[in-house]
Amino acid sequence: MSEVLMCEANVSEGRRLDLVEGFVDAVRAVDGVSIADYSSDADHHRSVITFLGPPERVLEGAKALATAVLAKIDMREHAGEHPRQGALDVVPFIPLRGVSTERAVEIAREFGGWLGEQGVPVYFYEDAATRPERQSLPKIRKGEYEALEAKLADPEWAPDAGPAAFNARAGATVTGARFPLIAFNVNLRTEDLEIAKTIARAVRHINGGYKAVRGMGFALEDKKMVQVSMNLVNYTETPIPRVLETVRSEAARYGVAVAGTELIGPVPLDALEEVVRHYLQTHDFETEQVVETALLP
Repeated sequence: MSEVLMCEANVSEGRRLDLVEGFVDAVRAVDGVSIADYSSDADHHRSVITFLGPPERVLEGAKALATAVLAKIDMREHAGEHPRQGALDVVPFIPLRGVSTERAVEIAREFGGWLGEQGVPVYFYEDAATRPERQSLPKIRKGEYEALEAKLADPEWAPDAGPAAFNARAGATVTGARFPLIAFNVNLRTEDLEIAKTIARAVRHINGGYKAVRGMGFALEDKKMVQVSMNLVNYTETPIPRVLETVRSEAARYGVAVAGTELIGPVPLDALEEVVRHYLQTHDFETEQVVETALLP
C-alpha cells in the first residue's frame, strides 16, 4: 500500500467478547482494511480495535465499526475502571505511510460529521481540535459519561459535530488525528490502590512528571493487584524503559514489586529500539538490524 492510515478505536465493551468479535468482523468485512490488533480488558470494560489501510477504506471501516457498536452498547448499563463518555469512546486516526497529518485530520472530521448525523455528539481532539482547549482528551472527557448531560447543556461544550443533546444510549465520541500513542500498563503486586494512584501522579505530566505521559491508578480486582495505566503520547520524548524504571523505583519505596507489564495494541518498531538499547545495553542498536525489516515493502 502506498498510503497507510491507522485507526485505533476504543470501544466501551470489554466483557462480552462475543460482541467484540462482532465489532471486529464488521471492520474486517470492509474491503481493503486489515485488522492489526484487538484486545479487551474486563476490569477497564474496554476494547481497543486497531485497523489500517488506505485512508478512504479506513474511513469506511470506522463507519462500519460505529454502526455495529451503536447497535449493541447501551452506556446506561456501563461501568468500568477506565474513563469513558461514549459507546464508541475515542476514534483516533494515525498517519503511518504516505499520509499527511492534514489528510488524517480530514478523515477524522469527515468521520465525525457522519457520526454526528447518526445522532451522536462528537468532539474533535489533538491535531483535529477546533480550539486549543479541546486538544487534550482528558479535558474533553472530564466528568465522563455521568457528567455528559450537564456538559452538553453548556454552550461552551457544544459538540463539534452532531446534536448538542444528550444521547443516553450512545454518549459522546471523541475523534481526531494524532502521533502514534503507546498504551502501556504496569501491574503491581499489591492491592493498595492508593500506591498505584500515587505513582501515576509521579509520572504523569499534569502533576509534574514526564511531559509525554498520562497516567491513572486502577484496581485489578480479578488479579488482586493494582495497575498504573499510562498513555505514552510521544515515545521519542519519553521512552518506554524510562517510564518503567521510574514506576519500578517508586513502587520499591513502598516495598512493592512489579508483577508485569502490558502493551495494548500495536507498537511502533522504533519505540522498541530504545527498549533493546536500554535492557541489552546495545547503545548503537537500530531496527534495521532486525532481519524481518528487510522483508517490509
